[in-house]
Amino acid sequence: MVRWAREAGLMLFGDRCVVIRGGGDLATGAALRLVRAGFPVIVTELEHPMTVRTTVSFSTAVSAGRVTVEGVTARRTVVADIRSVLEGGDVPVLVSPSLPDIEPSASVVVDARMAKRNIDTAMDDAPLVVALGPGFTAGSDCDVVIETARGHRLGRVIWTGAAEPNTGTPGLVGGKGAARVLRSPAAGMATWQVAIGDVVIENQPLGTIGTRDVVAPFDGLVRGLIAESTEVPVNTKIGDIDPRVDPLACEQVSDKSLAIGGGVLEAVMTWLNRSS
Repeated sequence: MVRWAREAGLMLFGDRCVVIRGGGDLATGAALRLVRAGFPVIVTELEHPMTVRTTVSFSTAVSAGRVTVEGVTARRTVVADIRSVLEGGDVPVLVSPSLPDIEPSASVVVDARMAKRNIDTAMDDAPLVVALGPGFTAGSDCDVVIETARGHRLGRVIWTGAAEPNTGTPGLVGGKGAARVLRSPAAGMATWQVAIGDVVIENQPLGTIGTRDVVAPFDGLVRGLIAESTEVPVNTKIGDIDPRVDPLACEQVSDKSLAIGGGVLEAVMTWLNRSS
């Protein structure tokens, strides 16, 4: 029990630590909702995250040292400093490809890596194990699954069964689906001529992957770009163009992230209610 957090008055649920595996935009939406509800949250990430929406993702703390999203700050840290970062009201971000041995220990583990398959998550990882999207079955390799497909079921909490299968087709945003997602035309290093928040026109050069050019598919706002100098395989998601041209899309987590985050929070609160 992490009594220090509750006694310090820092968090309502200070004795219920949540570890989120992955720090991308969907994971960050879940982290924001949990932190605001009073849960201590720890994020784990890879040394070189493949995040595209870097301005609204806690994974950016891996390279930048810290990042603030909608008033909540995440800091890259090491296991020994987790407690001090939590006491300061921030979210610790650990570089750890596997589930780390940490103190405080996790009451909840959320697999938010969006690999569309189960890499190594198991039901005995924590008292409650939550998984986002396809590749998991509630009651088999996790306790609960959160639907991530856009549509009527987005954000729903699934206690038995699986989320909708991965279609490989991005949902519509401003009337654009697959066209809004930039994918690497070759394997190589990403170099950009534009930045997140820039307004671009159709066929405008955006940058290169290796020696291959990347151009804007239509007029819009650059909502996401993979970090400069990232080495990517061919056909990897490297960017996102938003036809709505709303600058807030670069500053706030998306409606999808909030819906999924709400599902995660509901799952955790339901579990706590059943356990009481």
